[in-house]
Amino acid sequence: MDVRDATTDDVDEIRRVATESLAASYGHAIDDSVIDAAVDEWYSTERVTASLDGDGEVFVLAEDEGSVVGFAQSEIAEGRETVGYLDWLHVVPAHRGAGIGSQLLARLEQKLVDGGADRLEGRVLADNEEGVAFYEEQGFTEVGERSVEIHGESFTERVFSTFLDREESDPTGLVERDADGTTVHVAYDESVRGSDAPFFAVYLDGDRTERYGWMCGAEESLDVAIDTMERLECNVCGNRRKPVRWDAAYL
Repeated sequence: MDVRDATTDDVDEIRRVATESLAASYGHAIDDSVIDAAVDEWYSTERVTASLDGDGEVFVLAEDEGSVVGFAQSEIAEGRETVGYLDWLHVVPAHRGAGIGSQLLARLEQKLVDGGADRLEGRVLADNEEGVAFYEEQGFTEVGERSVEIHGESFTERVFSTFLDREESDPTGLVERDADGTTVHVAYDESVRGSDAPFFAVYLDGDRTERYGWMCGAEESLDVAIDTMERLECNVCGNRRKPVRWDAAYL
């Protein structure tokens, strides 16, 4: 899994991911014609290219085996405080539940902190129960509701907010965590596949020279067992690293 900045070469893939994600999240509440119109408006080649070429937006995506499987975009607005507005976070249906949304959010938050943002605000249509649960699981606070118009139809959005703590952000792009009193650094851009969710590499230093272990993407637990064959298993949820071909123990 690779989490990186989006480029203008990714426009077609971004449109595809947006279409699949919107259909999965809102197909039960919004007509297909409305979803198609929204994608044409929000993710036109011209609009996405302008977003990627501009300085006021952050646009990151997740890629698995050469295919884009999710992306997140946020605009930065300056006023009494500098706020990142999370416009969308999309993950294709087949890759949901694997921690990709968390990886995208972590990368996005790091870039917003680097850009001077104090707070991140996200919005999700009230009909998207999965999206609402994601914000709650990520520690956001619901701060209100608002109405939004999509292709001539009015919908209710729930608004969530969280403060960005610069002291917890690492300039190397890692995310700091506490491990029984020890500060460790989780590399969301360095992962291996697991049976239920990916495992992320964890280091004791920001230069990635001293390894601590792994973090389970399903439970965000650092209690991960590893043997001499580098098989991984989360002691909390049982998530396991999928066997590789040379691992004879699985034949």
